[in-house]
Amino acid sequence: MDITVNILLTIATAATPLLIAAIGELVVERSGVLNLGVEGMMIMGAVCGFGAAYLTGSPWIGVLAAIVAGALFSLLFAFMALTLATNQVATGLSLTILGLGLSGMIGTNFVGLPGVRLPNLYIPGLSDLPIVGKLLFGQDPLFYASIALVFAVSWFLFRTRKGLMLRSIGDSHSSAHALGIPVIRYRYLAVMFGGACAGLAGGHLSLVYTPQWVENMTAGRGWIALALVVFASWRPLRVLAGAYIFGAVWIGQLHAQAFGIPVPSQFLSALPYLATIVVLVLISRNKRLTMMNTPASLGQAFVPDR
Repeated sequence: MDITVNILLTIATAATPLLIAAIGELVVERSGVLNLGVEGMMIMGAVCGFGAAYLTGSPWIGVLAAIVAGALFSLLFAFMALTLATNQVATGLSLTILGLGLSGMIGTNFVGLPGVRLPNLYIPGLSDLPIVGKLLFGQDPLFYASIALVFAVSWFLFRTRKGLMLRSIGDSHSSAHALGIPVIRYRYLAVMFGGACAGLAGGHLSLVYTPQWVENMTAGRGWIALALVVFASWRPLRVLAGAYIFGAVWIGQLHAQAFGIPVPSQFLSALPYLATIVVLVLISRNKRLTMMNTPASLGQAFVPDR
């Protein structure tokens, strides 16, 4: 029973950064912007979060630094893609490459240093309950923040006027502009929110998942988060389900190696990425569903004519 609980706990921990990054990217894409720089923003959040926590001794300052780093890095993407109207795909890829290189330079002096872990929640009585105690009342604070983010984003997008305006921009930025909606302003805010979430996801990696700094420690999670948005058909609750499915795959390959299953370790390590490819192929077969849910203006630069 303890083994089962520990596996479920590790799945939740592995799924949390995927969920946070994906829910932020979902808001960005709902506004019609395709940000392929999630991986770069995540790694910048990871190194800045670890560095701030190590230098101050406070994991909460590390969390704040990770959020700020992701948001500031996203502003660079927003300036280029929205103000200068550069190609969003090329800009996002450039930001990912920049983030990976810059984080390696910033984190040079942090390699091998002990991290400052964000402590798990502990509620006397509730956290000590068998099985459900640790699962529901003994997780790290960012786990609860990720769940709250899903429901908050779902409420915002489908229950508020601002959310409707954001979705209308993603579906037709020209029509939204004609109605007087400030397209660029909304997209800037959406991109900053997505960047802050990506930074927070990176901070979770260096402050909770493995409280240390390792170069390239995001290990492609930003790309999986991007795939999760498509997998979820741009629906927040589906992102929640998808993140835990991918989290289970990620942890499954680690446990398979630990149990000595006679499968090449390289193949097991590739399983999360193989699962991503399989999911995208299966989704692409249902073109009608994809067309119905994809924001029509996704990836298209907007230049106001007046």
